[in-house]
Formats: sequence, structure tokens, C-alpha cells
Amino acid sequence: MKILICDDHKIVRDGLRQILSQLDDVELIGEAASGSEALEILKEVFFNILLLDITMPGISGLEVLEIVRERHPLLHVLMLSMHTQEQYALRALKLGASGYLTKDTASEELLLAVRKVMKDGKYISEALADSIAQKFDNDNKKQKHELLSDREFNVMIKLAEGRSLQEISSEYFVSKNAISTYRARILKKMNLTTNNELTKYCFENKLIL
Repeated sequence: MKILICDDHKIVRDGLRQILSQLDDVELIGEAASGSEALEILKEVFFNILLLDITMPGISGLEVLEIVRERHPLLHVLMLSMHTQEQYALRALKLGASGYLTKDTASEELLLAVRKVMKDGKYISEALADSIAQKFDNDNKKQKHELLSDREFNVMIKLAEGRSLQEISSEYFVSKNAISTYRARILKKMNLTTNNELTKYCFENKLIL
């Protein structure tokens, strides 16, 4: 088993490496400090599992996931996040993630998740599964951000985190005007008028920390 850890915090990578080293059949544990670095490593080395943080500077975990599913269809991706918000989990699973765990997960659960996704299974925690089930029970109470496409959702998060239109356009390799159009569409769909309102909404709904 070859596992690549992608997280921008070294202390998190060190902790994950220590936990994963308990697995007898792990041949290689690699590390990447950003989504871009992970994509470069995957060009050169075959890995079975990618442990991928959702919230990172630059290209986000969800965006990395989307690229990985196209380039490396045999790679199992297990998402790690500080967010318990089920909206992140739903988007990740829809994009092809094999599982979703929060970073406060016990080490035993992480090892269980790795073993399960390695067998081509899907893994989400019991608590998150209950949350998702409750969401479907109350589907008529859809939140504003659930109306957004995946690209709109990612742009919304970057705007809420204070990224400029120029910074976002550079990350997506599109014009500043294109991102401005996304911003206008996002604000209209969510019935908001300013970036400050967008940031407040994301913070209150635990989409950003």
C-alpha cells in the first residue's frame, strides 16, 4: 500500500504519518504541502490512496479531487477536513471521493477508513452519515450555497476567505472578468450583495473557519 498525504500543515502530516505507520502493509508514505505539489508527485509516483485536506492555500482539496479523478482513476481519495459541514462531504463524494473524515477523527477510525477504501469501499463516519440522512429528510429546506455549481461553490469559498478577483483568476487560468461574472452569479443565487455578506454567511454556516 502506498499512501500520499496532502496537507499544508507539517504537524498534521507528521501526525498522520505516525498513525499510518502502524499499518503492516504500508510500503510508502509520501507527503505534499499543497494541492499543486501533490499533482506533481502523482505524475511521477503511483500511489493507492491520497489523504487530501480540503482547505489549503492555492488550489483547494475539492479542485485537486476533481483533477485526480480525471488523471488517476484508480487512486482512492480520502478527504480530511476541519469542517463537519455535510455540504463539503456531499460535494466530495459526488466528485468521486472514496471517503470523508474530520481531522478530529480517532486514529483507529482513520486506519479503518484506509483499509475500507483500499478494498474499493466508501467510508464516512457514523455521525456524518446521520447528518447527511437528516439533510435528505429536510431537503425542502435547502440552504443557499446548495444552489451553486461546484465551480461557483469553490469561487465562493475563495471570495469569502478574502481572495481578490485577480488571485482567483490566476489560480483558474481565466480572466479577471470571468471571475467577476462568477461572483455576480453567486451573489444573485444567494440573494446577497457584498463580499462581506458572503463571508458572514460562510462563517455562520461553518464553510470557512
